[in-house]
Amino acid sequence: MTTTAAANPLIPSRQTRMQGLATDQFLYFFLRLRKNEIRRVVQRAQTLYPGEEPEQLARRLINTQSALSFIGGALLHLPQLIPVAGHTLKFAGFAGGASVLTRMHLYLILEIALLFDQDVEDQARIPEMIAVIAASGVAASSPFLVAALGWHPTAAIPASGLSSAAITQMIGAAAVRYYVSASRQDTAAPA
Repeated sequence: MTTTAAANPLIPSRQTRMQGLATDQFLYFFLRLRKNEIRRVVQRAQTLYPGEEPEQLARRLINTQSALSFIGGALLHLPQLIPVAGHTLKFAGFAGGASVLTRMHLYLILEIALLFDQDVEDQARIPEMIAVIAASGVAASSPFLVAALGWHPTAAIPASGLSSAAITQMIGAAAVRYYVSASRQDTAAPA
């Protein structure tokens, strides 16, 4: 028995505009985005909570990601506290933190997209990912806000954790709204 894309959202549909190999390679090598891992996490959530609707599963993923974002945001700004650390080390901590948070947010929106039967291979995901990259940069810049406000550098750790978790919640909530709307449009469109 063959499985169609309509019956299985984990298989790309033929009606979508597929991402090219260059896009796949860029996402894999530069952003370390592994679409099979996204599919695995969604399948795992659906297996653990079989009676839940996509919005409930998305909320679980968002809350899990928020806790990780808080920890990641807080820990990745520790170089700001080391007085002898040069600007290079501080910048490396900022860049590393921004990179990790960006990847976490990209995974989150693609997992949510998949929950709502959106094809993660579709070119339509590219502008969505670009928006997430921009939002993730805001979360990573919180230590600079702490410095600009003249607060003690240790305030950067909780500020970074809280801003990272808040951005994760906002990105997740926006993704749910967007994909709920997109799935309604898909079901309203003629076959």
